[in-house]
Amino acid sequence: MTELPPYWLRDNCPCAQCRDPRNGQKLFQIGDLPEDLAIAASTEADGHLEVLWSDGHRSRYPARWLSEEDGGDGRTEDGKRLWTAADFAGGIPEAPWEAYLTDPAEQAAVLAAVRHSGFAVLRGVPTVERQVLRVAESFGYVRVTNYGELFDVRVEPDPNNLAFTSVAIAPHTDNPYRDPVPTLQLLHCLENSATGGDSGLVDGFRAAALLREEAPEDFRTLTRTPVPFVFRDRRTELRADRPLIEVDALGRIREVRFNNRSIGTLRGSHDRVSAFYAAYRRFAAITLRPELRLAFRLDPGDCLVFDNTRLLHARTAFRQDGHRHLQGCYADLDSLAGTLAVLHRRAAALDTIAGLFAGEGAGEYLGEEVTMAEHMLQAAAAAEAAGAPEHLVAAALLHDVGHFFDEHGHGALHGRDLMQGQDNRHSDSGADWLARWFGPEVTGPVRLHVAAKRYLCAVEPGYRERLSEASEYTLTVQGGPMGDAEAAAFAELPGAVDAVAVRRWDEQAKVAGAPTPGFDHYRPLLLSLMN
Repeated sequence: MTELPPYWLRDNCPCAQCRDPRNGQKLFQIGDLPEDLAIAASTEADGHLEVLWSDGHRSRYPARWLSEEDGGDGRTEDGKRLWTAADFAGGIPEAPWEAYLTDPAEQAAVLAAVRHSGFAVLRGVPTVERQVLRVAESFGYVRVTNYGELFDVRVEPDPNNLAFTSVAIAPHTDNPYRDPVPTLQLLHCLENSATGGDSGLVDGFRAAALLREEAPEDFRTLTRTPVPFVFRDRRTELRADRPLIEVDALGRIREVRFNNRSIGTLRGSHDRVSAFYAAYRRFAAITLRPELRLAFRLDPGDCLVFDNTRLLHARTAFRQDGHRHLQGCYADLDSLAGTLAVLHRRAAALDTIAGLFAGEGAGEYLGEEVTMAEHMLQAAAAAEAAGAPEHLVAAALLHDVGHFFDEHGHGALHGRDLMQGQDNRHSDSGADWLARWFGPEVTGPVRLHVAAKRYLCAVEPGYRERLSEASEYTLTVQGGPMGDAEAAAFAELPGAVDAVAVRRWDEQAKVAGAPTPGFDHYRPLLLSLMN
């Protein structure tokens, strides 16, 4: 591991001196590092690489992180599932709107389908005006264009776009004349009683990959020829010169712009223009292959979310014997990907915390008749029974997690140190560890719950006498009852009242065999409070 490039290794130091612990942003410039930077010493232990640098700085890296491969931003073909219509013979990615709103796992599945397969359909979205904006806002932000924050897809008397007619629309991407192009499109069906008007999707990445396989030179032509995409009406003039197929620096397909209606006049030499049109016609023919087109009908309440830089969408013609009305808007993939990453991060965090309850938490609790997990679950149940706000239920549930970590956040059963006469400062280490996911409304009472015991022993007659034998012992290790000045200062702290409440539930939570909900009962509550 020490053979890694030193500037790369130091540039990625995760310590709080080098990165803001709240957002991971670096706190130094690359030019701040010394010219002769070198590793002075290194050790590998406990699944980590510890490095002492020539300038005296110390870094600690998880070995698992050092061995990870870069998966990229997920925008190229390598991060996608390329498909044909037959791949969805068993059904398309879909979910009920209410489940999507209330179940983080369902929401993550929908967003992952958009990210990997390029689309998903939400069913049962209320058929009310502007609801499509609420869908977009559930994972990101609406991209406002010259069409407004939303647009109505229906027959218009004076349309400025063929989409607002009843004619068939060939597979295409929207807004190719913008740079950057809106990377997501949403279409919410409010009414669809007309004959025809079925929707269709084509995986543009699959079509481009087929072109690369069948006609490599045509593929190269379409990746290297900037095409003038143009849109104009009475109030708007837009142009972007971009290739039909965009690849990244490694040659991987990253974006497709395909819209026959919006291609302006390509100028250049005879050979260049001829080569482009030969490649363009071949690619267009591939996008029209029946096996590539996934056809379906949007019914009222259906909302289609799809990747506008990858999927080509289409529509069959429809008769005006009924009404067809969709409302659409644009959004962007970066916000969707970010929301999905946060959902995954929170799920992983909750799994980590659940693992503590099932693992180390099953062990003894500082000489009491309950395990650590039972103690924390009983405290949460007491808070819940008292009608406490959610942040205090969470604080009661998590107040003793610091017994599992040392002051650096390294895993070990440090609660035993306290019983051996050494203050493990578990309230601080627990609050610091939890702060990566929870705000001060949760971590504050955790940090102060030991101080709250010392405070109550000082100011409330009879409180100390009610302590268990083990709690009396730890009180002496933790500093004993507060003096008058310290108690007065504690009472003035903004979080003192919450900390005292958690402390009282803490003392109640030592009853052997008391029934409580399991950790999974609190997962939705914890999730709602996570950063």
